[in-house]
Amino acid sequence: MPSIYEAIKEDHARHRALLEKIDGTEGDSPERKEAWEAFYADVKSHSAAEEETFYSKLMSKTWGQDAARHSVHEHEQMDEIMEELRETDMSSPGWIQRFRVLKHDYEHHMEEEEDEVFTRAQEVIGAEQNEAFGEKFLERKAKEGTLIEEKRADALED
Repeated sequence: MPSIYEAIKEDHARHRALLEKIDGTEGDSPERKEAWEAFYADVKSHSAAEEETFYSKLMSKTWGQDAARHSVHEHEQMDEIMEELRETDMSSPGWIQRFRVLKHDYEHHMEEEEDEVFTRAQEVIGAEQNEAFGEKFLERKAKEGTLIEEKRADALED
């Protein structure tokens, strides 16, 4: 079982590869659609699982409250862009421009998490809990993957 840090970094590596793949596509191509759908679903479930398992634990520290709020805010901003992209024609010039904003923001978010948050998080989730939290994260991510459309419908009703 991977540690919480390994599980999140594995997702980040997959997300970085998908971002590059999408950025290298053109128009409403099958390659763009396939990569986008994989990215969308994985990031949605990843973010929710991260908030519920990783960031909720960091909230026990005062610095963790700020880190969690900051990351959750970034998740919300990226989620808004992802929903915007989902509703925009992939062949329009505006789609790739908006996607590149998302790509830039998400790459920054992942770097910040891996370089800054993980270091401090080890004070809260130490070596003895790494695998247990990794397992919780992966279980929650799988559950969140089944809730994407339901949550999206709820959000559209608001």
